[in-house]
Amino acid sequence: MQALSLSIAFAVALIASLLVKFWLASRQIRHVAAHRDAVPAPFVATITLAAHQRAADYTLAKARLGLLSMAFGAAVLLGWTLLGGIGALNEAVRDALQPRFGSMAYQLALLASFAVISGALDLPFDLYSTFRIEQRFGFNRMTWRLYLADMLKGALVGVLIGLPVAALMLWIMGATGGLWWLLAWGAWMAFNVLILLLYPTVIAPLFNKFEPLADESLRARVQALMARCGFAAKGLFVMDGSKRSAHANAYFTGFGAAKRVVFFDTLLRKLSPGEVEAVLAHELGHFKHRHVIKRIGAMFAISLAGFALLGWLMTHTWFYAAFGVRPSMVAPNDAVALLLFLLVAPVFGFFVSPLFAQISRRHEFQADAYACQQASGADLAGALLKLHEDNAATLTPDPLYVRFYYSHPPASERLAALARAPAPTLQAA
Repeated sequence: MQALSLSIAFAVALIASLLVKFWLASRQIRHVAAHRDAVPAPFVATITLAAHQRAADYTLAKARLGLLSMAFGAAVLLGWTLLGGIGALNEAVRDALQPRFGSMAYQLALLASFAVISGALDLPFDLYSTFRIEQRFGFNRMTWRLYLADMLKGALVGVLIGLPVAALMLWIMGATGGLWWLLAWGAWMAFNVLILLLYPTVIAPLFNKFEPLADESLRARVQALMARCGFAAKGLFVMDGSKRSAHANAYFTGFGAAKRVVFFDTLLRKLSPGEVEAVLAHELGHFKHRHVIKRIGAMFAISLAGFALLGWLMTHTWFYAAFGVRPSMVAPNDAVALLLFLLVAPVFGFFVSPLFAQISRRHEFQADAYACQQASGADLAGALLKLHEDNAATLTPDPLYVRFYYSHPPASERLAALARAPAPTLQAA
């Protein structure tokens, strides 16, 4: 009875989430298409009709591909869960490997097999997005050789990092008793902190080239800004983002003393020094308001609840039976329980995602306000307009779609808030 109840609850949640996603995507498509032929009044003086229409067409192309991807993803998820795909894969891998190579090898092979199959199923959508949509709108700089090289490097990183971490988790699950989930959570958090420390200097350089910021005038301006904001970084770097995409960005990476500032080379080509300073001031606003620490804390709390829930579910046979899995009486069921949980939990979590999007948008407004106090609000507004135009971000998203999905406020709301911002207390150098 409990297995049937869980199966029904999951099916209802999956159908409901899919219907909501399709409804929201359809609203977005209709709204963007309806406003394609006229630049919104606040942007008439700064955005051309051609640029506005290009952004609309880009948004519509991505949204339509998203509809197909959603439908396909739901079908695949249904196959893995209620139709018994995970159970069949588990039995095949277990019967082939567990008797000869032991439980750990079987469980790692199960996780690896699932990852390879899932990646292969997602590959056509990624290829179409990269080499058709991004190519059509002039964003893709990726060659087939680079794409394959990135895929191989990603697989290698997954093997060298993912498999040892998975092995550690599985060992903790099997060897540390009823409170394994607490120890596993601690190990997972330690791993995430380690990745934050190692990513800038070990992992990221495998995929991109990072060079010190060579523009001495801009370097001095940025360093003065960081000094005013009380921010210390290991260095200022320029990343060759243009070898993969024409999209522009800037970000902080690392943790603690390993923090560094990274500019995409495309960003430096498109923005003036004052606009670059304003964009960085916005990112420093996240630092000043401790948004990153708050998000890490939220991630820690959510992951702790997730580990605790998994620890409870995997002790009940109805959890496995609900998704067509027959737990083994002689081999561990830890890996299959982990896979089921990772597949099922996001379906229920979908319905609280608007809350996190709302919090993220509020953080963006706070960072904008801080940037206006440390740099030029006009420069930040100019940078936002350039980035929206260059990235072909639509100026007319559906309001409800924004409330549900957008982690950043739409341009109209951000620019209106910038226009209301008080004058800076300290002018930028």
